[in-house]
Amino acid sequence: MKLRLATRGSLLAQTQSKWVAERLREALPGTEVELVTVTTSGDTLPVEKWGTEGNKGLFAKEIEEALLEGKAEFAVHSCKDLPAVLPKGLTIAAYPKRQDPRDALVSGGVKLASLKAHSKVGSASLRRQMQLVLLRPDLEYIAIRGNVDTRLRKLTEGECAALVLAAAGLNRLGRADVVTEFLDPAKVVPAPGQGALAIEARADRKDVLEALKRLDDAATRTAVECERVFMGAMGGGCRMPLGAHARLKDYRLTLDVFYSAGGADPGRHLSASGKEDEGAALAKKLAGKLKADS
Repeated sequence: MKLRLATRGSLLAQTQSKWVAERLREALPGTEVELVTVTTSGDTLPVEKWGTEGNKGLFAKEIEEALLEGKAEFAVHSCKDLPAVLPKGLTIAAYPKRQDPRDALVSGGVKLASLKAHSKVGSASLRRQMQLVLLRPDLEYIAIRGNVDTRLRKLTEGECAALVLAAAGLNRLGRADVVTEFLDPAKVVPAPGQGALAIEARADRKDVLEALKRLDDAATRTAVECERVFMGAMGGGCRMPLGAHARLKDYRLTLDVFYSAGGADPGRHLSASGKEDEGAALAKKLAGKLKADS
């Protein structure tokens, strides 16, 4: 079988896509996978405008169009980049086993609790900034954007005393060595789908879906789909600070969430647990509580 894999051209996207291609070749010996590089809106938009435009969909739209137009059979995304609702005709064929979903502090060895007052902490994510303010209101949070290497360079050049980045991205790029500490996901709730890869394909390509399902991890799908239901219930690709982290243990599913309506709203953390098949119900329950209190 010959398959074309649509992917962005960034180092992280290429690394993730090559990893998936290799796993598919292992699962289906003889399979040929060709990477098709697609330039997305997020790749051409100046990084300083990412926040104002909203991140959801910026790194997926053109890739999804390539799938629908038949230019590729499947695509690999960082799941957190996908809006809650997919374009008609597309589906998530597989979620490989999830990487570390946590956020990581990179600060040259100084933990969050030990950073000097008024130190600058770099993160373009309002979700991260608002939750960190609850832990260390005496620090200054600034927007630092760009790829991982760009952000690490800005840290080295002294633009900030620390960075907060996704642990999974650092791990996949072989840069786990720079992590000072991993942040508690109950206190700094990750973005929905953070740490997971989503393999997207056309819903009508049964042959492709059959091949890709070999890469699907059931526990990851249960957790990530729960988080994505919550995201959808709160408004899909909204730009408000929003986090969701689901985890499955001993057939019980626990969902931690964070949400702020923006403005003067400092945000709120909620948590709920239930049976492993109750993910959608848990997500909608917490979304309902947050909406009622907003």
